[in-house]
Amino acid sequence: MAVLSTACGVAGCAPTSSGPEDAQTVLLQRPAGSTNDTKIYDSVLATCEKTTGITIKTQDIPSSGYLAKVLQQASSKTLPDVLMLDNGEVPQIAESGALAPLKPLGVTTNGFAEGVVQASTYGGELYGVQPVANTIALFVNTELLAAAGLKAPTTWDELKRTASILTKGDTYGVAFSAAASEEGTFQFLPFFWSNGGDETNIPTSEGAAALQLWKDLVIAHAASESVLTWTQADVNDQFIAGKAAMMINGPWQFPSLDKAGVKYEAVALPAPQLGAEIVSPLGGETWTVPVTGNKEKMASAAQVVQCLGSDASQLELGSGRNLIPTNENLAGQYAQENPKMKGFVDQIPGLRARTAQLGPDYAKASQTIYTAIQDVLTGGAEPLEALRRAETK
Repeated sequence: MAVLSTACGVAGCAPTSSGPEDAQTVLLQRPAGSTNDTKIYDSVLATCEKTTGITIKTQDIPSSGYLAKVLQQASSKTLPDVLMLDNGEVPQIAESGALAPLKPLGVTTNGFAEGVVQASTYGGELYGVQPVANTIALFVNTELLAAAGLKAPTTWDELKRTASILTKGDTYGVAFSAAASEEGTFQFLPFFWSNGGDETNIPTSEGAAALQLWKDLVIAHAASESVLTWTQADVNDQFIAGKAAMMINGPWQFPSLDKAGVKYEAVALPAPQLGAEIVSPLGGETWTVPVTGNKEKMASAAQVVQCLGSDASQLELGSGRNLIPTNENLAGQYAQENPKMKGFVDQIPGLRARTAQLGPDYAKASQTIYTAIQDVLTGGAEPLEALRRAETK
């Protein structure tokens, strides 16, 4: 079980439970993040204190044991007033009855991308507000593309052609993570979903075609066989070292890329064919109101959650943390102010929660998918048969 870290936030050191304070003081709990993330969130929370008139005390829990801590708190009925969760954890905690539906508390998500709202919805009820999101896009080495007279690929056929041309010497055309883990599934889902794949019925021709794309890239040596073991961090290392001309990755890699001085651009992932919508996995945290039994505090907590989802909060969090505002109405302004995020912003309409269809059972589907990927790329299995075999197992 995780041990509480030193809990000093917007209103100073916090207690370990909401305690007997008046209803205008709430305890907010979050996993411990980077110094930069904490600083930016504290700035947003300070603004929310002024906006709502509510005092916000923060409690940081080590991220490595965060979910276990939340589950223990839910069991012992010691949850805080405001709780941060990974959006993929919402169904599990909501199913336990530990979270309050937000709409009866007056919380709205007008303008939010549909997939973002779905990610925080369980059993038809909204349980969380997600102000910013992350996903993955295609990073291209602009110097290598320019030298080859190429543009960033926008379709699968263009991806294969471009990756093939850029493969020279010890530089592969494209790198991605096909690891036997959620990272591998996360990177594959945009191809799977965008081509009509469905995690409720995995072994279909649409899903197989997406897996064939990855197989084609590896067979053509446009992608290294090492993708089978690479994490997303490993993929980034290959790109920085000049051993991959393109890579699939997330905005969390911006700091290391900028530090290394790589000339790059992040563009939307290639679609199966021109004009097709790109459906990408939605990552990030959502803010919830636990059922504490104190109606006045829960009402105050709901005001804080609403403030965290406000336009101002989204823009500050997005710019400061290289994340995407979830209100589609902010897309144009945000992309103009943060041009390197445009490739991610372009994918907002198609963002989809991994747990949207299967809830807590998503983990089983993820294992089926990454098992099939491994089978195809290591054993040379045909994609459709690999998907069938993995689902049977």
